[in-house]
Amino acid sequence: MSAITVEATAIPDVKIITPKKFGDHRGFFSEVYNRKAFEEGGIALDFVQDNHSLSAHVGTLRGLHFQSAPFAQDKLVRVPRGRILDVAVDIRKRSPTFGQHVAVELSAENWRQLLVPIGFAHGFVTLDPDTEVMYKVTSYYSAANDFGLAWDDPDLGVAWPLPPGGAVLSDKDRKHPRLRDLPKIFD
Repeated sequence: MSAITVEATAIPDVKIITPKKFGDHRGFFSEVYNRKAFEEGGIALDFVQDNHSLSAHVGTLRGLHFQSAPFAQDKLVRVPRGRILDVAVDIRKRSPTFGQHVAVELSAENWRQLLVPIGFAHGFVTLDPDTEVMYKVTSYYSAANDFGLAWDDPDLGVAWPLPPGGAVLSDKDRKHPRLRDLPKIFD
C-alpha cells in the first residue's frame, strides 16, 4: 500500500498528492513527505528549502509568484491549518495549456498537497482566518529571479472566492504584469 495517492489535474504536470493519515484517540500521524513514496508515485524532486506563511485574514491573496532560471522552483504546497484555494497558472509559452490554470482547495481537513512544477505561476487565497501554508521548493529564493503575474488578469479567468471587502494584498502583488505583458521567461 502506497503512502501517498497522486491524482492528475486538468493540466497533467500539476498533481494533487494526498499522504496517508493514520488517526486514533491521541490524534494522527502522517508522513507528509517521503522521498521514496514520492519517487514510487513518479515524482522525483530534490527539495532544498521549506517555507511557512501565516495569513490572519480571510481573503489574503499571495501571488501569483514564480522564479526564473537558474533559480526556477518546483513547489509542493500544503495547509496544516485552515483552508486555501491554491492556483497554478501555466506560463510556459510553448505549452498547449499556456495561460490555463488549475485551482484546488487545500485544507488541514482534506490533507491534500499541490505539486506546482517549474514554468507555473503560483498563488493562493485564504478561505479561513489564521491559515498556515507550508511549501517545499527545489531551488533557493533569489530576489533577482523573483517575478509575478497579475492575480486579477481577466485573461486568466481565475474565479477567486473573495470576501466582500476584496483581496488583502501586499504592495508587491498589486503591481505584477498581465500575462500578455509577461517577459518570455519559460519559452
